[in-house]
Amino acid sequence: MSSHTRNEPMTERMTGAQALVRALEHVGVDTVFGIPGGAILPAYDPLYDSTKVRHVLVRHEQGAGHAAEGYAQATGKVGVCMATSGPGATNLVTPIADAYMDSVPIVAITGQVASGAIGTDAFQEADISGITMPITKHNFLITDPFDIPRTIVEAFHIASTGRPGPVLVDISKDALQAETTFSWPPVMHLPGYRPVTRPHSKQIREAAKLIAESRRPVLYVGGGVHKAGASAELIRLAELTNIPVVTTLMARGTFPDSHPQHMGMPGMHGSVSAVGALQQADLLIGLGVRFDDRVTGQLSTFAPSAKVVHADIDPAEISKNRHADVPIVGDCKEVITDLIATIEASAQRGDYADWWTVLNGYKETYPLGYEEFEDGSLAPQYVMQRLSAIAGPDAYYVAGVGQHQMWASQFIGYENPGTFINSGGLGTMGFAVPAAMGAKMGRPDATVWAIDGDGCFQMTNQELATCALEGVPIKIAVINNGNLGMVRQWQTLFYDRRYSNTDLQTARRIPDFVKLAEAYGCVGLRCERPEDVDATIMKAMEITDLPVVVDFVVHQDAMVWPMVAAGTSNDDIKIARDMAPTWESDDE
Repeated sequence: MSSHTRNEPMTERMTGAQALVRALEHVGVDTVFGIPGGAILPAYDPLYDSTKVRHVLVRHEQGAGHAAEGYAQATGKVGVCMATSGPGATNLVTPIADAYMDSVPIVAITGQVASGAIGTDAFQEADISGITMPITKHNFLITDPFDIPRTIVEAFHIASTGRPGPVLVDISKDALQAETTFSWPPVMHLPGYRPVTRPHSKQIREAAKLIAESRRPVLYVGGGVHKAGASAELIRLAELTNIPVVTTLMARGTFPDSHPQHMGMPGMHGSVSAVGALQQADLLIGLGVRFDDRVTGQLSTFAPSAKVVHADIDPAEISKNRHADVPIVGDCKEVITDLIATIEASAQRGDYADWWTVLNGYKETYPLGYEEFEDGSLAPQYVMQRLSAIAGPDAYYVAGVGQHQMWASQFIGYENPGTFINSGGLGTMGFAVPAAMGAKMGRPDATVWAIDGDGCFQMTNQELATCALEGVPIKIAVINNGNLGMVRQWQTLFYDRRYSNTDLQTARRIPDFVKLAEAYGCVGLRCERPEDVDATIMKAMEITDLPVVVDFVVHQDAMVWPMVAAGTSNDDIKIARDMAPTWESDDE
């Protein structure tokens, strides 16, 4: 037994590498995704002896980063990835940027060349701190082993508090090898880092006043509400006020799709009811949103008649793109809780009967639909509908970027927060397979479906080897249209069908995804006809001990509708090619 009292720090001698592993254990890390190499090798030696930290040997560092993201998104904990210096570290840049755009808490630990060699262009040297400075919440370069425990605690604190995000910890090889005094718990030293979580009561009152006075309000809900764990509070606020709700791509599931107040997803490929609600609103209550270009379309024409209440934990987001009439800095859970209390204490309630008549009219007149093909080939939207029905709302769905991502957001029903994990802000091809692996390791009892395009799948499918060897039975639906689908759609619509370099030739089965899956120790299935979809999905669902890859061969000309062309007004939304909804006339 230790002679230390409860309040005394624990102190002992060890190497910097041992201190790193011990610190990771103390902050509660159970899984690390990574690949060893020269500069980080000292850290891998004590990791070999750790009984608390499971290391997952990925096949590419990008896979390590996305797996850490998937783990973080599925669990709410900080995801951890590890790589060596130089190319190992630079291969983490894409997932770090992805995590930064989507506010995902990860800590990336990289080895660096010995401190005396930094700046000499030593073998496998890259200034990863400098490279990632614009895409991390914060980053550290450690050359003194004594700093390792404190820095790890600070990194996890920064990544997980305020607006979550990625933190890089770069450690020189000599700092890992040198002896140091390990003291726990360390004292954090973060002057100036004090994220505001409590909203200002005056701003809450102003917001409540605008809500009571409005006739056409909309709750415009973003990923920040899910990050704050405020789904239940959001439902209470919506039902208390009877205000329609739209959920962005990053907030799918934060408000149940089946709820009668849900208008759908806004934006470039949003529903007519959601886009119309924002455009015709007189008040937007933006909660944890960025007012990004994919939602606003041409910014100058976005929601032209609306006043704006904008609540976000990151003050830099407020009024960045659209002026906020009532800015509220704070954690969305606390903001919504305070709004509920203020509205309940007031006798005023808005009358939105006419507004609901308009919006329900849009929902009935312009439901999501899709084209079925005369040749009997498979419509990808049908695959999504059946996957949703068979796998159900308790499954996790992980998508990369492109047409398959949009179909997954439109045609799968999301009832639970956090069940749609995708690359939103950065739009990263290759995200789905490793992120699904991370999500499944974080939620081993859940069913996890990766929904991938045949283009995205070919970027990171080597992580199937990791899944097979580590016993991570994810399921992958490859929506195989033989093309870089979203780019082809744009070429069809805007480039006169000049299909420059978008044909992947997968119609020739190069590669054959079924054989590829089998080569990786997974089960490979193929489905080419609508009548086989249910049986194929159910067969995949029955296999629980191996990863499954399903090659859904779909029509190459399937398109994502509705669509707002880039840089145009949301008023110009098309429900199909050359077809637009009829909005209310301006004088109504």
